[in-house]
Amino acid sequence: MTESVKKRQSGIRPVTETSLKGRKAPRKEAHEKAFFGMIWAVAGLTLAVLFLILGFILVKGVPHITWTFLSKEPEALGAEGGIFSVIVGTLAVTVLAVLISTPIGVAGAVYFSEYSKGGRIIKIIRFFTEVLAGIPSIIFGLFGFAFFVVYMQMGWSVIAGALTLTLMILPTIVRTTEEALKTVPMSYREGSLSLGATKWYTIKKVVLPCCKGGILTGVILGVGRAIGETAALMLTIGGSLNIPTSLFSSTRTIALHLYMLASEGISDDKTYACAALLIMIVLLINTAANRIGRNISK
Repeated sequence: MTESVKKRQSGIRPVTETSLKGRKAPRKEAHEKAFFGMIWAVAGLTLAVLFLILGFILVKGVPHITWTFLSKEPEALGAEGGIFSVIVGTLAVTVLAVLISTPIGVAGAVYFSEYSKGGRIIKIIRFFTEVLAGIPSIIFGLFGFAFFVVYMQMGWSVIAGALTLTLMILPTIVRTTEEALKTVPMSYREGSLSLGATKWYTIKKVVLPCCKGGILTGVILGVGRAIGETAALMLTIGGSLNIPTSLFSSTRTIALHLYMLASEGISDDKTYACAALLIMIVLLINTAANRIGRNISK
């Protein structure tokens, strides 16, 4: 008689690997449930705080967003009237920054992805590009003030603020475009080159159209950051409440106007209205970026 048979006859069940796993399984399942429960609790707390902030600002500000608020120019330092000139200033600075940064960012990403051989210099440039993305905005503002406003003698103007924003959103456009270019299969490039097309023609007609969704998403995210920027523009555009008439006119953006109203205690109603409008614009931009990227990828 074998030992296992004797144990069966004596009523003692042999300890096997399967039985040990069965004993350990409930403990592992309990740990996993506790871990996932903690994750869901943290996620729920984060969403609750987010909705609390957004809800508070929107409830306090949306009732004051009227046609008069959007169409009239500010009066009494912003305590009365609307924010029409501020909206114009925001569009002027943001559009100019995007027009400057988009071709430079896309061209840089194309060079990094398609032409460079990954040498030491390219690695250094990529490293500093990532560092540039993490620099606080007030540092960009100090540089913009020292270089564009003072050294280049542009003064507090739309062009000085736009060039400062260009430096801020360039890393976003470069990295997003470069990642989008990596998603294009190499067979597309090889097929075009095998048909006699040049490398630039292949990039222009084959590669870029295939990843235009990712490029557009990066540009829209850059626009969202530019619209919500305050510190960098505080030192470069001046903060005038007049409608800008040229690239060298001083102006004010919605985010900067919000800061001025809140810090000086000019008008709580106008402050919350600007905050609610800014939140809605940023949410709309991010939603559009996700929707456009998803539709184009399909």
